[in-house]
Amino acid sequence: MVKGKIVIQKINCSKSRQVTFFKRRTGLLKKAKELSILCDAEIGLIIFSCTGRLYDYASTSMKSIIERYSNAKQELNDLPCISALEIQSLREENASLKQHISKLQESHRQLMGQELTKVRLEELNDLETKLDASLKNIRAQKDQVYKEEATELKQKIDRVEQENIELRKKLMSQIVQNINTDRKGDHHEHAMSTFHCTGS
Repeated sequence: MVKGKIVIQKINCSKSRQVTFFKRRTGLLKKAKELSILCDAEIGLIIFSCTGRLYDYASTSMKSIIERYSNAKQELNDLPCISALEIQSLREENASLKQHISKLQESHRQLMGQELTKVRLEELNDLETKLDASLKNIRAQKDQVYKEEATELKQKIDRVEQENIELRKKLMSQIVQNINTDRKGDHHEHAMSTFHCTGS
């Protein structure tokens, strides 16, 4: 047998109302505790029965939860109020931006050669003109990059050649210095040999 749907309205019978309150209060407190544990949520629950009796549950401290609630509520109240006219204006701006983005995406796909079956001849000619202009810009940029790389390469070659020239100069200077040193040594040995011979 299918259980009938309960109509949510005040229960007139006080006894039935108390029984329902007890059952649902217990279930509500249990669900609040489970939610705080499962989702690491900070929960504060306050219940007053129809007789004025207090029931509460706090996952941490009820005082800290109430203070946090008050601060958050104050921050919300301090936020600037946006009028309905401003909201409508933002919605229209958002719709306009979406439409503009959609057109740009469509244009991009067409430039990539996609979705051209429904494009008219005039639009195809316009696309061809845009592609030709893009190719010219690409070729011009490519030539510029080639020129810059060629200039940089020539500068590197010139630096290497200049370094080689300086290195050869230093090497020749060292060779000449070594030769002169050897010659001086030979003259000194010859003079000493002559001196010894004369002395004898």
